Amino acid sequence: MTSPQVHTFFDEPTNTFSYVVKDPASSACAIIDSVLDFDYAAGRTETRSADAIIAFIEQEKLNTEWILETHVHADHLSAAPYLQDRLGGKSGIGENITVVQSTFGKAFNAGTEFQRDGSQFDRLFKDGDEFQIGELRVRVMHTPGHTPACLTYVIGDAAFVGDTLFMPDFGTARCDFPGGDARLLYHSIQRVLTLPPQTRLFMCHDYKAPGRDTYQNQTTVGQERDHNIHVHDGITEDDFVKMRTERDATLAMPKLILPSVQINMRGGQLPPTEGDGIRYLKVPLNLF
Repeated sequence: MTSPQVHTFFDEPTNTFSYVVKDPASSACAIIDSVLDFDYAAGRTETRSADAIIAFIEQEKLNTEWILETHVHADHLSAAPYLQDRLGGKSGIGENITVVQSTFGKAFNAGTEFQRDGSQFDRLFKDGDEFQIGELRVRVMHTPGHTPACLTYVIGDAAFVGDTLFMPDFGTARCDFPGGDARLLYHSIQRVLTLPPQTRLFMCHDYKAPGRDTYQNQTTVGQERDHNIHVHDGITEDDFVKMRTERDATLAMPKLILPSVQINMRGGQLPPTEGDGIRYLKVPLNLF
């Protein structure tokens, strides 16, 4: 089985891992789950995290073929348009982005100028779709539950699971955002865990489980099946749904959810300028 070369970038303010995935047989690569830095208090974006990825790709003389999202993130802003402008490549996300756009387009009263058809992306992936990164074959798994549009990208002996799973000592993703569903998440996780036990799983986030001093982003299917505190082998669907529902009721909203969703539902593009030439984010009061 092909083993892609994976280079990891970590944004500690949002606890986000981004990846450059390289075809070992060529210079082709893909970027997964990039970060646009955002100072919420100042309302200011920066490209520090994205520039680190660009510097690496230019230093290694790589050819960016894809800029991919595992889902519409609620905890960080995507840098996909900035990266695409600098490096080229096609953007991609799951086809159910349209469901997320419809839900949050209404929530933020985005108006008729906001297209809810996924046209902000070059490719909308369906479950089972395949595409190439150089000579690497990528298989798409639709893994909803955290959000309706969540995907897992299976690339050789590696899988990029987004927020579907965390490290075994931290568990699984929340399901209380609009369109989330704990039963769907359980079944999505079971699909991921049918991959070969040695399959490398790459997380989108880590928050240092109690007793652990370092951030971690890589585990295996076998380790998740044996040790995941929420969904190891033997945990029933009903047990999982009960745990996930009770746990989600105690969680605060992510601090960047309002700016993140407004921008990420647009494929990472900032909201359009208004009459004064300035872009604005909205804060819907008493809605969420």
